[in-house]
Amino acid sequence: MTVVGRGRGRASPPPASYASVYADTYVDTSAYAERPSTALSGAVVWTKNAPAASGTSGTPDTPAVAAVLPDGCMDLLWTEGRLFVAGPDTHAYQPGTKEPGRYVGIRFAPGTAPALLGIPAHELRDQRVELTDLWGTAEARRLTARVDAAADPMAALEHIAGERGADRPPPDPLLAEVVRSLNAGRGVAETADAAGIGARQLHRRALPAFGYGPKTLARVLRLQRALALARAGLPYADTAAVAGYADQAHLARDVKELTGMRLGELLGPA
Repeated sequence: MTVVGRGRGRASPPPASYASVYADTYVDTSAYAERPSTALSGAVVWTKNAPAASGTSGTPDTPAVAAVLPDGCMDLLWTEGRLFVAGPDTHAYQPGTKEPGRYVGIRFAPGTAPALLGIPAHELRDQRVELTDLWGTAEARRLTARVDAAADPMAALEHIAGERGADRPPPDPLLAEVVRSLNAGRGVAETADAAGIGARQLHRRALPAFGYGPKTLARVLRLQRALALARAGLPYADTAAVAGYADQAHLARDVKELTGMRLGELLGPA
């Protein structure tokens, strides 16, 4: 099994408002590439080719499948003839068997997609939803045809998102502070106090922004920190301590609960 983020590798660091949420470097391979968006602060534009896997015993080829790990983000995605949205995941998402082809996406910084998409994040939690269900059939078909016809689908999709974002208010700065605080390992109560709101109010504001409460967001961000450290070669016990787990056993339990896999599986062939 291949394990990636939302159908891709990790991202470049976003601007300061979401600094340290993603700590890896720019990704550019023959099958996958990503770059920071020039149209939307904190967003990443990515593209990947999904080749067909080799069939066996005369079986028709089927594409390689990649598990999608929770990362606190939402994506707007295009593949030929289709625009759809990936909501925030609370567990690893298994795409299943799909037709091979090219995929392009915009991964929005945590908390920024709902205003642009026009729907609360918790209504899309653990779902992949066609854009026709969000923006209407006529508009979605028009935009899909626009990206289909573009010489550079990445640029076309980014331009569409940029146009949409220009008509929306800027992200609530409190959300960026919440992400930064939780990603630094601070607790929910401390994060709420620093934001000047109560824990219950923070939970109410987190649901439509992130798709789940601040406690779950903190777990997801901690998972991503731990995976980045372990991929960099840090021993598991040290990874657990630096990422904010009580011990290595705590890290192992959390990884299993959020991804359905053991840490060794996540870091093995990938």
